[in-house]
Amino acid sequence: MQNSWKSAGDLFRSDAVQRLLALGALIILIGFFAAASPHFLSWSNAQGIFLATSVVGILAMGVTFVIITGGIDLSVGTVMTFAAVMTGVFVTNLGIPWPIAVLLGILSGTLMGLINGILVARFDLPPFIATLGMLNIARGLALVISELRPIYFPDQPGFNEFFMGSVMKDMGLPDMPNLFFIFVIAAVVTWFILGKTIVGRYIFAIGSNEDATRLSGVRTMRYKATAYIISGTMAGLAGVVLAARLNSAQPSTGFGYELDAIAAAVIGGTSLAGGEGTITGTIIGAFIISVLTNGLRLLGVPQEWQITITGVIVVGAVYLDILRRRQRG
Repeated sequence: MQNSWKSAGDLFRSDAVQRLLALGALIILIGFFAAASPHFLSWSNAQGIFLATSVVGILAMGVTFVIITGGIDLSVGTVMTFAAVMTGVFVTNLGIPWPIAVLLGILSGTLMGLINGILVARFDLPPFIATLGMLNIARGLALVISELRPIYFPDQPGFNEFFMGSVMKDMGLPDMPNLFFIFVIAAVVTWFILGKTIVGRYIFAIGSNEDATRLSGVRTMRYKATAYIISGTMAGLAGVVLAARLNSAQPSTGFGYELDAIAAAVIGGTSLAGGEGTITGTIIGAFIISVLTNGLRLLGVPQEWQITITGVIVVGAVYLDILRRRQRG
């Protein structure tokens, strides 16, 4: 009987069950807000949730890699803003064709991630300090380069159609901007990297026991830096998606997005202690954040209380992760 209880406990603490619990919480939230507001299940509102999840979800996917290594990336929100501003500069000020400008905007996020990776992996700076510094650097550069003004995108053939057009609508299906499918593609790519490649395996190994991984011959500095590079790249992609959604680069946005991204990853089962996490769980967590924010807004809850409630949920998720690890130990 004791062994049966132990097996049940181990099952309850498994990653699969953690994802199921997060999914259950998402379903409960949807049911609650659907009953509380007649507008919640409207397609226009659902579309807003999907688009909000696209930005937070892409950021959270990148942060997941870093958290699994046992680190943290506080800079993703402002790196996203910096990438959006750089995309605006390339398109508007320099007149570069939008496909190239989009690529350069994403690469500007990659560069910030590379710098974070070097500071953490090569110079052994605490991730909190390194990425906190990058948060301010990216935010300051975005403000300086934009001269404190929004950068509006000129009409370029194909730009709006590519991001805000709707292949679904053209096929006679419910309208959904194409940029949501960029989120889906990013989810598939990051899921494959984390779960099916040697990069993902070594990232998990570093988070579980970095010293043992290094002693086994793995170049831990390289793979730890890779996690930050991936996070920066995803922040760059999120910046392009956000800029396309707003049709402008807003230098004052982005601050605070890092908390939503980290919250999505943690709620989805990624452990802040490192060594555990999935892209699937992070996506579920991103939807929970978006649904919660959207539902509270529909109910007229002030923004300051929305932030408070999100913070309480994050603290609760972290506490549950601590309890789960203690039970495993």
